[in-house]
Amino acid sequence: GYIVIFDCNTCPYSQRYNDRIIALSDKFAAKGFPVIAINPNDPSKSGGDSFDEMAKLAKRKNYAFPYLVDETQSVATAFGATNTPHVFVLDKALKVQYIGAIDDNARNAKAVSKRYVEDAVNALLSGKPVPVTKVKAIGCGIKWKNA
Repeated sequence: GYIVIFDCNTCPYSQRYNDRIIALSDKFAAKGFPVIAINPNDPSKSGGDSFDEMAKLAKRKNYAFPYLVDETQSVATAFGATNTPHVFVLDKALKVQYIGAIDDNARNAKAVSKRYVEDAVNALLSGKPVPVTKVKAIGCGIKWKNA
């Protein structure tokens, strides 16, 4: 499967979740659930989200996963992404099994009590149903081209 995360450089929520996204990649890529990060923001509305700035962040943080640009915003639209970060966990048949937040504490990683993405991936790896399939994604609204 895949852990698809619509993310960006500039949103304070994305910045707080950055290390947790790296940890998801570290934990699950080798188990067959790699992270794919996609930046849907229009860089003309959010200059810190330009491709050059994305490349700098990925290099500085040593991303071991792809950090892609959704130039036309068609991928974010097809998924129904609304903010950053917004996670979609897909099973091996590419069916979405979980949509929403990474965990239950956007502000403090140490205070997390529910790890929605980890729980979803672990359930799929065990052949069990995903315990929570949808949670409101907390973050910044996507910077749409025609909004």
